[in-house]
Amino acid sequence: MTASAQSLLSIVCSSLLATVACTAMLVAEAGAQGAGGRSVTQGVGKKVIDNLYQCPVNVANHRISAVGTITSLDGKTWTVPAETAFQTGPKGADLFNECTNVTPSKTSEVSTANVPVTVIDADGEVITGYIVADNYFEFYVNGKLVAVDPGPYTPFNSVVVKFKAKRPITYAFKVVDWEEDLGLGTEINFGNKSKFYQGDGGLVARFSDGTVTDSSWKAQAFYIAPLKTPDDVVERGNVHDTTKLGRIHPHAPKPGCEDKCFAVHYPMPANWAAPSFDDSKWPRAYEYTDEDIGVTSVKGYTNFPELFEGSRWIWSLNLVFDNLILARKTVR
Repeated sequence: MTASAQSLLSIVCSSLLATVACTAMLVAEAGAQGAGGRSVTQGVGKKVIDNLYQCPVNVANHRISAVGTITSLDGKTWTVPAETAFQTGPKGADLFNECTNVTPSKTSEVSTANVPVTVIDADGEVITGYIVADNYFEFYVNGKLVAVDPGPYTPFNSVVVKFKAKRPITYAFKVVDWEEDLGLGTEINFGNKSKFYQGDGGLVARFSDGTVTDSSWKAQAFYIAPLKTPDDVVERGNVHDTTKLGRIHPHAPKPGCEDKCFAVHYPMPANWAAPSFDDSKWPRAYEYTDEDIGVTSVKGYTNFPELFEGSRWIWSLNLVFDNLILARKTVR
């Protein structure tokens, strides 16, 4: 079906008050076309891992980090919220973590003496980094996995890493906004007791070589949900554009489709973390405030203003509906 034909079908379906049959035709066509390499799923996935991590102490805001799979209309199987290296990768050292009772109240109480150094270049400099993600990150340097977030969901924690590398250095993150409703990108919002709440993401980091997260990074989205229709995502070149939703601010209205919502998935490049990967056509990262991310009372971040000085919270264009992003920056 051509783009003009699909547009006509949309108009006709709209005039029929978006019947179930019309919706099925539109979505099937979107999945078959694979526009921009996308795949479309609808509804809830199948749980395959009940919980990646059980907090060993009784923390009130600990959330279960389940993992599932879902099959798209084009027959592909997707891991939701994301494929991760949590079970096999090196865990980042705790800067602040209620689950392990590492809870310094200020920077002067922090020691990095026992943090292991990952060697990228034997003749490089030792660089220390401080990282917070909403909710989960994997951190690569020149294509090598340095650390995974030891806390996949909540409580919010922060991490310190050390590595030895020389310039040029390619920093790369996989960041996941975790979910409780697998395949829908939604969760329970305890603040207002809302179900099927879309949540938000976020990443902030600062390194001792002067590198900080800001809008000079590149950030690409690969899993976008919850969507009332897949048409809410439009490929504009290499941008997975969700401005049809009318905002990039975190306080977005719920789409209302609940367990019938759609999701759009994109395959990740195999070498996305490597220095040789060309990210020149990726969109830039967007900066967000502490208030946007909702971290004004997150102690793993606010206890250490000196450690995150000059850094900015970043994400893709859409802080709420983009649930899995890759972020990169090369420092020369």
